[in-house]
Amino acid sequence: MTRVLMTADTIGGVWTYACELVAALAAHGVEVTLAAMGGALSPAQAHRAAALPNLDVVESRFALEWMPEPWHDVDAAGHWLLDLAAQVAPEVVHINGYAHAALPFAAPVVVVAHSCVWTWMRAVHHRDPGPAWIEYGRRVTAGLAAADIVVAPTAALLRGIVSAYGVSLRSRVIPNACAASAWLPGTKVPIILSAGRLWDEAKGLADLVACAPRVAWPIVVAGPTAAPGEPEAARPPGVHLLGNLAANQLAAWMAHASIYALPARYEPFGLSVLEAALAGCTLVIGDVPTLREVWGDAAIFVPPGDPDALGFTLNTLIRDPLARGATAARSRARALWFNPARMAAAYHTLYHEVIAHRRQSQGRQEASA
Repeated sequence: MTRVLMTADTIGGVWTYACELVAALAAHGVEVTLAAMGGALSPAQAHRAAALPNLDVVESRFALEWMPEPWHDVDAAGHWLLDLAAQVAPEVVHINGYAHAALPFAAPVVVVAHSCVWTWMRAVHHRDPGPAWIEYGRRVTAGLAAADIVVAPTAALLRGIVSAYGVSLRSRVIPNACAASAWLPGTKVPIILSAGRLWDEAKGLADLVACAPRVAWPIVVAGPTAAPGEPEAARPPGVHLLGNLAANQLAAWMAHASIYALPARYEPFGLSVLEAALAGCTLVIGDVPTLREVWGDAAIFVPPGDPDALGFTLNTLIRDPLARGATAARSRARALWFNPARMAAAYHTLYHEVIAHRRQSQGRQEASA
């Protein structure tokens, strides 16, 4: 049995990733204590966690490192994580973030890069963050430098991380995954679906809103319209907003949607795209390096920030059911490769590598003392 202390936030896709990974790690005898931060678990999240016999969740509401003025909470969370590590005695600490990797854990530390402010800013605004983000950059750099190994779901994101922070890393690419059984195709109807944070410029949903009046099919969007702690934004015309949906509700929409559109400017992996592909949707996604890496010829790419091109592409597909069907078939075939068993096997191997490497290093230090 291997015991892992893992961090996760409750706000975005990291929670989904963590649950998929933990569930698949059960077959390898891995038990996980999951330190949840960022806010209370939703009822759906709590239900999902309770169904995993190899998972123990410890909740907190500490602010996350990318939130405004988070450092008091980040430091307090650090003390909390060290206390948890003393109680749990993990063989590996798996940090789904950056700053806390610099803590003096006794066990080796695996950092998984899901996104970051620097790569987000460069992709969305083509510049580095301003002075308000200096401390964030310092903390992320320290965490990356302290990690025994850094994992990213795509090689393109890993290159962006190395370029942004200028650190030399032991690294590995392990793609994300999700269980195909939860995202099955249904009878397709003439709608276009998207899912994501409407307030996050990276998702490119403003392009979808802009072209919606000229698109022949209805467009529906699932996800929050306002950032955490912010008031609800005005509802945009031309699209139907579904709000936050539980996974089974989103799966039902994806099962019936003919097209899934996410004209992202920045998407480190694209878990919602993977879910839509498994559900048999035709993918229309942003032409960015990470999505090109994941999908190759199994999706239709549009230039980010070009609502005219997006609208033209969507209308062309609406008129061509054969093209939709062929693309959807390629997407689903490719999506089936990104399965949790493959992801868990890669992480299980990695955990044992870093454990062995740490023991070897300690043995050499003891021998030379």
